[in-house]
Amino acid sequence: MNDELHEEIRAAVGAILKGRTTGGFDAALWKDLADTGFHLLGVPEEVGGSGGGLRDLAVVVDLVAFHAAGAPIAESAFLAGWLLARAGLDVPDGLVVASLDEIEAHRRGGPLLLSGRAAVPWARHADHVVTLARDGDDLFVAVVPVGEVEQAENLAGEPRDTAVLDDVEAVASAPVGIDADELRLRGALARSVQLAGAARAVLESTRQYVAEREQFGRPLARFQAVQQHLAALAAEVTAMRISADAALLAVEAHDRAEVAVAAAKAAASAGAHVVATIGHQLHGALGYSAEHHLGAATTRLWSWREEFGNEAHWQDRLAAAVAEQGSWWSTVSGGTR
Repeated sequence: MNDELHEEIRAAVGAILKGRTTGGFDAALWKDLADTGFHLLGVPEEVGGSGGGLRDLAVVVDLVAFHAAGAPIAESAFLAGWLLARAGLDVPDGLVVASLDEIEAHRRGGPLLLSGRAAVPWARHADHVVTLARDGDDLFVAVVPVGEVEQAENLAGEPRDTAVLDDVEAVASAPVGIDADELRLRGALARSVQLAGAARAVLESTRQYVAEREQFGRPLARFQAVQQHLAALAAEVTAMRISADAALLAVEAHDRAEVAVAAAKAAASAGAHVVATIGHQLHGALGYSAEHHLGAATTRLWSWREEFGNEAHWQDRLAAAVAEQGSWWSTVSGGTR
């Protein structure tokens, strides 16, 4: 049943995304996603989302990454929606994105006031920011309107802004039992799904190019060396997808999520280098032109590889988590032989 539903989601969202590639925010695309409810898929209906599960949302995240579309679905539904749901807060009107940092907060006999600087991707286009806010020993999820924004971009041209808050009043807040580390894990999971989607775009583009491009009177795909590179590329893309899928299942089951997410992000970040390298090697100089869609995928691979921790960070974290659990066999098998 889930497979059938995912195919329906894939077809519907794919039709919306077809032909739309941009490094910046695509307001028309976001409106189309919002009109169909896909922008809040995976967020519970009780807080104003569209319902559905994590893997339903992951289908949309994967497709947006595959098309290199200018839609902050990861920062909105995957992160901000998750924070709101965990705190039991309603989704505010407009575009809402998540802060990647914990912000200092205090009360002066009234609403929560937030001050500080926080990394907020896509902040310049958002109406509200959802953030973790700390008031002494108490941790909250808070919703604040977007105010002062320092703009920046990653290598792919995606907004990687900084929000500056000075006693900004939260329009909604609630205590929550999560912390910045759990948010980082969630972000790493989102980027793992996105990396797998962008890697699939590189594979598809490369397959098509070597099948059509001819040298010495025959398609590039007929040369053994090219076939070997293409096989290595396909294997890497498959490994990235399987690792991301395994992490999604683990998080849905609340079982060994840290190990699964660490493994997925380590595999995805390491795979990003291999995929981008082979993709550009087989495309030649054409792949570096601004007009070619390969660059939209590989610049995202290079950017997302580092965001929420690169492969070295997550390999270290994976090793520490496994060592803490003790038995490697029980970690990978769930305790059964």
